[in-house]
Amino acid sequence: MKVAVAGCCHGALDKMYETLELLQRRHNVRPDLLLCCGDFQAVRNEADLRCMAVPAKYRHMQTFYRYYSGEKKAPVLTIFIGGNHEASNHLQELPYGGWVAPNIYYLGYAGVVRFRGVRIGGISGIFKSHDYRKGHFECPPYNQQTIRSAYHVRNIEVFKLKQLKRPIDIFMSHDWPRSIYHYGNKKQLLKMKSFFRQEVESNTLGSPAASELLQHLKPTYWFSAHLHVKFAAFMQHEANSKEELPKATKFLALDKCLPHRDFLQIIDVEHDPNAGDSLEYDAEWIAVLKATNSLVNVTQSTWNMPEKNGLHAKWDYSVTEEAIKEVLEELNHDLKIPCNFTLTAACYDPSKPQKNMEPVHTINPQTTEFCAQFGLTDINDRIQQAKEEGSGRGECEEEEEEEMDSTGSAEEPSEYNTDNSGLSSFNPDEIMLDEEGVDEDLSTCSVDPSPDHPPEFSTSFSDIRIMPDSMAVSSDDAMDSNNEELEKSGGSKQVEEKSSTERSLKRISGDENGNSGVKKIKRRNQAIYAAEDEDK
Repeated sequence: MKVAVAGCCHGALDKMYETLELLQRRHNVRPDLLLCCGDFQAVRNEADLRCMAVPAKYRHMQTFYRYYSGEKKAPVLTIFIGGNHEASNHLQELPYGGWVAPNIYYLGYAGVVRFRGVRIGGISGIFKSHDYRKGHFECPPYNQQTIRSAYHVRNIEVFKLKQLKRPIDIFMSHDWPRSIYHYGNKKQLLKMKSFFRQEVESNTLGSPAASELLQHLKPTYWFSAHLHVKFAAFMQHEANSKEELPKATKFLALDKCLPHRDFLQIIDVEHDPNAGDSLEYDAEWIAVLKATNSLVNVTQSTWNMPEKNGLHAKWDYSVTEEAIKEVLEELNHDLKIPCNFTLTAACYDPSKPQKNMEPVHTINPQTTEFCAQFGLTDINDRIQQAKEEGSGRGECEEEEEEEMDSTGSAEEPSEYNTDNSGLSSFNPDEIMLDEEGVDEDLSTCSVDPSPDHPPEFSTSFSDIRIMPDSMAVSSDDAMDSNNEELEKSGGSKQVEEKSSTERSLKRISGDENGNSGVKKIKRRNQAIYAAEDEDK
């Protein structure tokens, strides 16, 4: 089975699907499935735009609304996770996953599904330690804090995923697992993104929660995005017991969706030839959701997941074969996910713009049906009840707004030493949206394909790469600066890289005037990293 994997989509669905169509037309390669690793931007209307945590100048409608309205339909089954540039109000309607448009499926805060026998999991959002142990308490209309915390990973999602015992074929996260860069060509990565050096050398770049999941799940493939650079790694896992067979994970981070960027990857994945073409629930995952339902929290109080430390009567929520069998019997052994997409908001109409449209908290019928079927808590319904009782968000919002007023900044604090969990990391909320002064893409030295000069597919077609049968390079080989493919692309760009680095050596830290005495690095989207919001 051919699987296409994309990095940050940023709402450019037409671009993605046109690229897949071009792939089929020119090279007779038709993917059976498309995966997107976050920043999908399922924006339906102007209200959704207001729920994206970016300055106003970056809020563009893009093309998702055409698929939401039914004007267009995704030509291939598309599965995606959330990132940090999302219409959070829309995705929040589907905490357990669901259809955001016909043939486009969101995995939820965390989720596992099956397609043609291939087990696909993922976790949405990015890691921030100060929100990690909170519940999912946010709901629209968001304030300057909750518009960001809404997409921050929570410990309950990681805990659920860690209850899985059966093998995972593919896993997606938006931010990279922390430490994964030590298993790939780190030298080339730092040549391309020199401002990562401090965090790489201190081992604080990326998500410690994702790293924890990588070591526990040990999937065959792990795909990420977020940092807008292509990077491959190979991680050999240690066996937990003498009986366990050695496992390895092929990691790939994808670039963002832009013309002439290597943002799509095609891989061949072994599948069950007897399986149908429908997207299916994963029975073990459903059983885990049922087992952990009592742990659902919709408050912003911090709390730890149950662990074997003498404080909890139960800490193991993994499920038995009997529990999985019960799920199968509940579904009459029909795991097909119903195609029950429903419009829950007005769709953008270019001829009738509604710039003052306000977001509202919506209970999605898909979630209602899913929770009723499996006896789960509807998180949004619980939040709504808390609001109506006056015991939840209303009071908290006032406190948060007061805090924002006192700091005068909507920028989130540094992840260093923010709590006692030991899970600190460098993981900026906004990554390089602005293409001014963009680095040249070092992953390919291609020219535009044309009828007169047909490209050699694997090296010249800049938007797509066919992954070889194996990404199995050892960590020593991957670290080698003579890695053929990366050197081929990077060698000719040294002059550009040098000038680009000299042009951008400023880092945001300390006070707004930069008086910390620490060398600063200016990222491409300086406006987003700055404390002042463009809305002001």
